[in-house]
Amino acid sequence: NTPGDADSLFKITQPGSYYLTGNITGVVGRHGIAIAVAANGPSVTIDLMGYELAGVAGSLDGISVTVFSTRNVAIRNGTVRAWGGDGVDVSGSDNNLLDGLRVQGNGGTGLRAGTASTVTGCTAYQNTGNGISAGSGSTVTGCTARSNTGTGIFASDGSTVTGCTAQFNSGTGIFASDGSEVTGCTASFNTGTGISAGFGSTVTGCTARANTGDGIQVSSDCRVTDNTCDSNGSGGDGAGIHATSSDNRIEGNNVTDNDRGIDVDAAGNIIIKNTCSGNTFNWSIAIGNSFGPIVVAGTNAAVVNT
Repeated sequence: NTPGDADSLFKITQPGSYYLTGNITGVVGRHGIAIAVAANGPSVTIDLMGYELAGVAGSLDGISVTVFSTRNVAIRNGTVRAWGGDGVDVSGSDNNLLDGLRVQGNGGTGLRAGTASTVTGCTAYQNTGNGISAGSGSTVTGCTARSNTGTGIFASDGSTVTGCTAQFNSGTGIFASDGSEVTGCTASFNTGTGISAGFGSTVTGCTARANTGDGIQVSSDCRVTDNTCDSNGSGGDGAGIHATSSDNRIEGNNVTDNDRGIDVDAAGNIIIKNTCSGNTFNWSIAIGNSFGPIVVAGTNAAVVNT
C-alpha cells in the first residue's frame, strides 16, 4: 500500500507501522523500500515478517532512509540480500532500532545505523563493505559479522558493543571508536586486527584468536582487562595486545602463542597481572612504563626495550 517511484519499489512517506506480506525482488536502479518521512517526524516501524528483500545486480539499497534527519526508524525480522548498494541504510536517521535482520551479499555495507541507535540480534555475511556500521552513541548487542570485505562491526565514538562475534572479515573484526566499550565479544580469523578501540575505551572479557594482525589494539587512555588473546599474527605480524600510545591500563589478560605477547610502544602505561606464554616474544615494553614483577619462563627475554 506504499507505491514507489523512479528510485524505489515502495516508498514510505508517512509515519506509522508497516509490514511485508511477501518477498520483494529488486529492480535495477531502485531501492527496495525508501523511507522518506519528513525530517524530525514521528516514527516508522517496518516488520519484514520473516520475508526477504532480494536485490539484483545494479539495484540500489534494500531499505534506505532518503530524507536526512529522519528519526525513530525500527526495522526487524527478515532477510535483506544481494542489493547493489547497502542492505539496510538508516544512517540518515537518528534513534533507530535494527532487530533480528540477516543481511548477506550486498554490494555495500550490510547494515548502517545512525546516531544513538540499537542493533540487536543481527547477522551480516559476505557484504562487500562493512558488515555492521553504527553511529555514535549506539549499542550493538548479540550480533554476528562474518566474511565481510571491510570491518565486521564498526561502532562510532561513545558506543557499546556487547556479546558480538566477528570472524573471517577482510578488515578489522570489531572496531570501536573513542570512548567506547567492547565487552564479551569474540574476534577470530580476521585479516586485520581482531578488536581495535580508540582512546578512552574499555575492552574487557573478550577473546581474540588467530587474527592476521593484533588480537587487541588500543591507542591511549584505555582499559584492557580480563581478555584472552591467542595465536594472533598468524600468517602476518601481530601482538596479542598492542598499545600504540600512553595512559593505558593492561591488566589480568591471558596472552598466548602470538607473534608478540604484550607490545607497548610508548611510555606512561601500567601493565600488571597478565600471563604471557608461548609467544615468539612474550613482552615488548618501551622504556618509561610501569609494570608488575615478570616471572621469566624458558629462554624468552622478559622485557625488550625499544
